[in-house]
Amino acid sequence: MSKGKPQQKAMGGLGKRNPRLPARFGMTIIDRYIAREFLFTFLFSLLSFAALFILINLIENLDRFMDRKIDTGRIIIYYLSGLPDTFLLTSPLSVLLASLFVTGKLSMQSELPALKSAGVSLGRLMKPFLAVTLLITSFNLINSCFIAPKTYDWSKGFEKRYLKGKQENDEGALHIRESENRILTIAQIAPDRMSASMASLETFEKSRLVSRIDADSVRILPRQKQWLFFRSRTRTFTEGNEQFVFNPGTDTLKLSLARNTFRMLDTDPDEMNLVQHYDFIRQKKQSGLPGLERAEVRLHTKIALPLASTIIVMIGVPLSTRKKRSGLALEAALSLLVGMLYLGMLKTIGGLGHNGLIDPVLAAWLPNITFLMAGAVLYRSANH
Repeated sequence: MSKGKPQQKAMGGLGKRNPRLPARFGMTIIDRYIAREFLFTFLFSLLSFAALFILINLIENLDRFMDRKIDTGRIIIYYLSGLPDTFLLTSPLSVLLASLFVTGKLSMQSELPALKSAGVSLGRLMKPFLAVTLLITSFNLINSCFIAPKTYDWSKGFEKRYLKGKQENDEGALHIRESENRILTIAQIAPDRMSASMASLETFEKSRLVSRIDADSVRILPRQKQWLFFRSRTRTFTEGNEQFVFNPGTDTLKLSLARNTFRMLDTDPDEMNLVQHYDFIRQKKQSGLPGLERAEVRLHTKIALPLASTIIVMIGVPLSTRKKRSGLALEAALSLLVGMLYLGMLKTIGGLGHNGLIDPVLAAWLPNITFLMAGAVLYRSANH
């Protein structure tokens, strides 16, 4: 009898335990199954979108490739180098499509109702989706901040040199505020980024033009911290009179602009990593150069765009659990609609930020904030 008591106690203890599915790294068998299906569907969607983008671009530019006699190897490098940027843009669409498809599949196979009847909440169901999406977001952050900028010259630089016409690359004259009362205007920066053509330096006294120096070209002397004006024409305006002096040689002037002014003006922020981009904006602020709004929007977009995948999966899963049955065609159409809406907002609001109509930081983050609020509403509605 004394031996039976411990056995009864042990059996009674076992009888009170709730059965649990075996877990590894905090993930149950069901979690790993959902995560695996979600990851494979995401990768398939990502590669499909990338292939579609390449095919459309190839059809559009095939005649230009042939006209300019660009070799096949260079074209292949161009498309491969554009993949990091394509992955960034299509990841939110792929995440949404994968979450809708996998959740819809669980619902169609009666697995989702079984999980709900077993007491699995929507928050618990989203655990494997969020785990995979966090890995995707981490990779995209590294891609956006460091990998994509490294491939910029092979992709975007190739487009500027071979696919865009001269008029498309011409952005017009650049106006630089050299000091409180002087403005430097240049027509085009040279490839060495140390000189520029067709320069003019205007000096003002309040709103009145005091003098103007026009030159065929201007060059920076970094060591001497001086600027050379070649073949200059100087006009001085005093009390309605104008004095004109022509110098066929060079005029040497000391300007307050930074030595790397032309480099900063001619450099696209997309070819900089996150650290270089931040430093670029800081130097522009110190030098009083224009175009800060565009650079600031792009800086914050490098972080906001990768995070969109995590936000959009919070829309996809609750949205799909609300439907009883749906086919793949409806899932794909719904994901494309929401994804294109996000990318459209990103482009439109980003353009407003570029033009200074709204705050650059808000322009980069407003699409994410909007979709995060939509996801919270859908989650709350589906959870009830």
